Amino acid sequence: MNRKRFVAGNWKMNTSMNEGFQLLKDIMDRVSESDLETCDVSIFAPFTHLKVFQNTLNGSLMQLGAQNCHHEEAGAYTGEISADMLASVPVAQVLVGHSERRQYFGETNELLAKKVDQVLKHGMQAVYCYGETLDQREDESYIEVVTNQISTGLFHLSAEEIVKVTLAYEPVWAIGTGKTASAGQAQEIHAHTRSILREKYGEEISAQLRILYGGSVKPSNALELFSMPDIDGGLIGGAALNAQSFEAIIKA
Repeated sequence: MNRKRFVAGNWKMNTSMNEGFQLLKDIMDRVSESDLETCDVSIFAPFTHLKVFQNTLNGSLMQLGAQNCHHEEAGAYTGEISADMLASVPVAQVLVGHSERRQYFGETNELLAKKVDQVLKHGMQAVYCYGETLDQREDESYIEVVTNQISTGLFHLSAEEIVKVTLAYEPVWAIGTGKTASAGQAQEIHAHTRSILREKYGEEISAQLRILYGGSVKPSNALELFSMPDIDGGLIGGAALNAQSFEAIIKA
């Protein structure tokens, strides 16, 4: 199946409002409508930027995403952001389970399953992140680890629900370290991911689902990574904070 490529820029906790607005404008100036017809592009901006960015992107094919949401509908959770709040902006996608959320905030697969439910309930798409640490890669438990992350976080979903999810494989040892999984290493996990999705949901649905690679994607390695048969685009961190680099990755 010819899956449309998807490049997602995760800005993390970076840029003031003015800096972010200028970066967004620079990206919009560089990325053409023809680029956006062949590749979906979404900016996962800080919460403080979302409404202004939504107004700026109105009429553009470029989409807007949020970096996180709370797993409850509403309540006494000071400082948290609900999926309903994000849907009211509106945003198109929400990141769920980024490795930094797992590592620094102790988010478990069970908790992330609840976040996925909230995102889908409010009509947005979930981008579900998963991946192994360096220790898990070296002790060769990584296949078991990623299988558990996917099955516990997503396999409660129906066939109609899972097609609203994009998966993003991000080896933790390759995030912000300058290290990158080889194209072969990344393809191994992407192919395994598609195989367990096939076992659960069947060939037709597994062939529809997009699986992104995240982990120090740069203009210099994007083309090789995106040439792999089961890699459908990238979840981009540092390179998404530079309009020229982000454009080059989109064109790859």
